[in-house]
Amino acid sequence: MPLLEELTLDISQSLEIKAAVGDAYSALIRRITSENCTPDNKPMPMVLEEWPGGRWFRDLGNGQGHLWGFVQVIKPPNPIEINGPMFMSYAVAGHLQLRLTQISGGTELSLRHQVLGAVNDNHRQGITHGWDFLLQSVKKTAE
Repeated sequence: MPLLEELTLDISQSLEIKAAVGDAYSALIRRITSENCTPDNKPMPMVLEEWPGGRWFRDLGNGQGHLWGFVQVIKPPNPIEINGPMFMSYAVAGHLQLRLTQISGGTELSLRHQVLGAVNDNHRQGITHGWDFLLQSVKKTAE
């Protein structure tokens, strides 16, 4: 029987952005939608329906695509919470929280991604790098 550590994943990351919280929020939305790309800079535009129950997905056209999750909480400029498998096309339950907090000199952007299920080793090894890339991209866009 698998150990609990093998069936869970809990990633927390944060960084400071030298921009107002509203500007950081706008940059975040752009980076997780129209300006989304992979860590090796391949375009991967996504759609976020910005309301509770809205979908976050990759639209490949002609009714094809990949569902990453459903919006659980959205209160611009803070927070955004999404439940779903994200990039994992197998049996997992995931929760992603993106939070922006006004701090002296700018905004803190924090991310927490929790997963329950048998996470593929490739995903487990690359997830921290992938989310760090997103946070750094938001920072670059906002500043």
